[in-house]
Amino acid sequence: MARGTGRLAAAVRTLRKQKVWELGGLFSPWLVLPESFGHPKRRRLFSPWRTFWLFLSQVLSADKACREVVRGFLAWLAFEGKRAASPRTAAYCKARRRLRLRGLQGVHGQVCRALQATPPKPRDLWLGRRVKVADGSALSMPDTAANQRIYPQSPRAKPGCGFPIMRIVAIFSLATGALLDLAKGALRVHERTLFRKLWHLLEPGDVLLADCGFPSYADFYCLSQRGVDCVMGNHPRRSVGLTVLRTFSKGDRLLAWHKTGSCPDWLSHADWAAMPDRLPVREIRFSVDVPGFRTSSITIATTLLDPEAYPKDAFADLYRRRWMAELYLRDIKTSLGMDILRCKTPAMVHRELLMFQIAYNLVRGLMVQAAATAGIPTYRISFKGSVATVRQWAPVFVASAPSQRKTKRLFRTLLSVLARDPVPNRPNRNEPRARKRRPKNYQLLNKPRRLFKEIQHRNRYRKALC
Repeated sequence: MARGTGRLAAAVRTLRKQKVWELGGLFSPWLVLPESFGHPKRRRLFSPWRTFWLFLSQVLSADKACREVVRGFLAWLAFEGKRAASPRTAAYCKARRRLRLRGLQGVHGQVCRALQATPPKPRDLWLGRRVKVADGSALSMPDTAANQRIYPQSPRAKPGCGFPIMRIVAIFSLATGALLDLAKGALRVHERTLFRKLWHLLEPGDVLLADCGFPSYADFYCLSQRGVDCVMGNHPRRSVGLTVLRTFSKGDRLLAWHKTGSCPDWLSHADWAAMPDRLPVREIRFSVDVPGFRTSSITIATTLLDPEAYPKDAFADLYRRRWMAELYLRDIKTSLGMDILRCKTPAMVHRELLMFQIAYNLVRGLMVQAAATAGIPTYRISFKGSVATVRQWAPVFVASAPSQRKTKRLFRTLLSVLARDPVPNRPNRNEPRARKRRPKNYQLLNKPRRLFKEIQHRNRYRKALC
């Protein structure tokens, strides 16, 4: 037998011993499924362990289709010489429903703890403080009756023409981009209401960074009692119910916010009465003169009152980095594909959402380790490039699973590949939110399908009046 043929036969024998869920070799530094995961009551083709890794590979894939995952699984079964299975997706979909939500939440918590286990470096801190950034967004999902009951469509959309919408608020680590957790609700629920569900993620000594949709008297006071300082955009119309106590410099002054007479809905009257009548807040105003930026003047409110320890210029640089939250949301929604969820019931939508969080943080873990190895900032590593690398390298890690030495060598090479393709450092680059490629000239579905009348000729399309 020729040498090349012998190596090929050895490789085939090695691959026959592998299992499809051993993709965990790629993410083993951050995720190791416990032995009790899923608590299976009987032996199934789609066991909880196998279903989890298949589900994870599905959210990491470009297509996101159940059929593609099942066809890939059938290919592995055939390669391993095991019994054939049905090409239908029903068994896999039922197996996904059997995954316990609490178990997925535990996996997500394990990944988050692993990402935060490494002490932050001085360059990852702001004036020696950890910074966490909060922001809100919205997700769409299939138009089913079950989804519409829990997450109704926008009231502006006509019946039969809209999609259920979920409002989310997420908290990220500004240094690593890790998604600590998110709160979800219907579109009518305000972002500030969802944000309060995430206060348990804030630790004493943290600095919370957010835009002008989050600050309020009660929130500032309650967070300060937890040892958390706030740096948030201040609404430019906030001019009533405050007193100027001191002016530090031009655009930097100390104010006293006055408590209003109305108690917020989320607070009890006793807690509201126990709050002081005035709250010291520092207001900082600075101008943005960079061409292409949307806002020319920005006003922020903060509970960091010492102008010497926290100078005004430092806040301008910090609030500019708040835009990273927008980029993190773009990564998970656009690059990873969470913008449009695909499950048809709220229970499965919640599982799918958790799987996207786990997948996002696992990719972030690779980026953080690659940046630390190369000695470059994490934001210089491309998230989309990292997802593409994971998709192509995952089968190689499956093949190398029996050899720990080969797996470690592949992992080092993977980190090197990610670090050798950094994002260009282009500060102040103007990237307008516009599309160059025109969409197809199709009619707009502005009526339910049963009432809609299609115009046959494309050149005669026009928006129907209702």
